[in-house]
Amino acid sequence: MVTKRVVAAFMSAWVAVGCGASEQEELSQPPLATTEAELSVTNGSQLNGSQLNGSQLNGPGLNQRLVSVRYDGARREGMSTPLDEVWLETSVFHGLLGSEELSGMDFLQMRFVGNLEDGTTLTMRIDAITPGTGADQDVWAYRVSYLHRLDGQWYPICKNADGTPGNAIPLENRWDFRQGVAGGGGKIYDASAFTFACEGAALAKCVRSGYVPWRSVNGVSLEQHHHACTRMIRADFCGDGTSYTVEGNWVNLYDAMSIQVDTEAWVPEAEWTSDGATCFSSQTRATTPISCGERLVTSCGTSFAPKTLIISETPPQQ
Repeated sequence: MVTKRVVAAFMSAWVAVGCGASEQEELSQPPLATTEAELSVTNGSQLNGSQLNGSQLNGPGLNQRLVSVRYDGARREGMSTPLDEVWLETSVFHGLLGSEELSGMDFLQMRFVGNLEDGTTLTMRIDAITPGTGADQDVWAYRVSYLHRLDGQWYPICKNADGTPGNAIPLENRWDFRQGVAGGGGKIYDASAFTFACEGAALAKCVRSGYVPWRSVNGVSLEQHHHACTRMIRADFCGDGTSYTVEGNWVNLYDAMSIQVDTEAWVPEAEWTSDGATCFSSQTRATTPISCGERLVTSCGTSFAPKTLIISETPPQQ
């Protein structure tokens, strides 16, 4: 039985990895920060999307969501004996195989067991890793593939908008991908599993926005800010997993900790917690009627209420 160690760390990094190859290849990404001053970044208008994660596997004869990945069962390429223990420190993998301790680049070509939404599993492989340097050491991105059980070919778990293989950030625990039900879109604390968050979808976008869930600012954990951000990015107003937006709508966001600051003279949209919007205004990104209409108020988003973590704005209507 593999257990997970929770380790507090204050490092930062953004890296990318190449698909199906062992060589490292860096992406030009803005560095992530650690101090309150560094976290005060220029916000500007951002593109939102409806997907919580992008890990919908569409190989031949397979159209399922990858809901989580197991720590248990991880093994090196070509070996039948799994590691005795695997855990994440920030987004860096660590493990034990007998008396040998593994970490970081030792996980290149490591195989994991992925959990599909129908309860079955598949084999996954880390194809390449690029570690961060200097102050950017805690957000590692991986390019990961899965083995299709029918044709024996490897396919990427994440894809960019143009169809090319994408990158993923490993996050502790797993998420509820259901929509329109209590708990939908929420984080599920599960010490046996982690999530490969695909670049471009909400889980990874919120890390890239500075809401790195294992970090703290002035003693305040950013875990709930990350969760609130995933609700906001998807316009999950009711906190039940239902997204009321479409890919590519514009949204401006900011918070009371100045991780994201308000740089746009836009219209207040909603106030956000990890449970969804506590209120929203008459101008939202919603493309269909919002089911929790009782949260519509005229003064929403003008200031931070005690429980509000993030405020969102939309462009003025033309």
